[in-house]
Amino acid sequence: MNTQGHPPAQVPASRTPAAQSTGSEHGRAAAPVPLSQTLSRGVRMLELVVSAEEAPTIADVAAQLGVHRSIAYRMLRTLESHGLLTRDSTGRLIGAPGLAVLARGVQQDLQSASLPELTALANELQMSAFVAVWGQEECITLVTVEPSRGHAVTQRPGTRHPLDRGAPGLAVQAGMDPDELTELMGGVRPRAEVEQTRQRGFAVSSNEVLDGVSSVAVPLRVPGHLPAALAVVYATRQLDVEALSQRLAHSAGLIAARLGQRSAPSDQ
Repeated sequence: MNTQGHPPAQVPASRTPAAQSTGSEHGRAAAPVPLSQTLSRGVRMLELVVSAEEAPTIADVAAQLGVHRSIAYRMLRTLESHGLLTRDSTGRLIGAPGLAVLARGVQQDLQSASLPELTALANELQMSAFVAVWGQEECITLVTVEPSRGHAVTQRPGTRHPLDRGAPGLAVQAGMDPDELTELMGGVRPRAEVEQTRQRGFAVSSNEVLDGVSSVAVPLRVPGHLPAALAVVYATRQLDVEALSQRLAHSAGLIAARLGQRSAPSDQ
């Protein structure tokens, strides 16, 4: 949303963009960096397609983006040319292999180190187990494993929700330095539950992100990687969350230790 108002009729020279860019000692607040609307729409198209429960049509995506179908079609052709989106036999939009190539480079060590523990957790607990990472004002699912048998609440990679909602977001924040977290949030203090999570070592949420869905998460502290959390998600019901959090904390420790071994210099 564009929050810029109309400029005043007269602007003092010291407040003009040109004066701000000279690096004066007073009032050096950085002006907002203008965004590329076309690029932003293209990224949003990717997000809409890969997060959709059912493959959307070009008309569906155009409506969600608020653009004419011809604009959405040109964006699609560009993304197709880069191997990021494609169309199935019915013309619906689906992700293309190029997305997997890009995803391999995103916190690759954290993904590969987490997979064995996520697989063990998912099959032992019969819940979707996942790692979520800090993404500015959002909590983003990096990698997830669903149980090999039975039915579980789905948590797809790339799923995102506000950082201050849900156990994974609380755990991600709890794993960060409090002063750094407050600064990153623009001086806004986090929810009281973040400090509670920091003290007891785990976070619990019910019906915060989705109705009927609960989550338990623990901070995953790994130097050199984005602030993260290890979590499970399940249909809301009565559970021993203390025991569940201890199981998650054990797996988080193993993941951190595995990454620590990989980053340690080898003896020559």
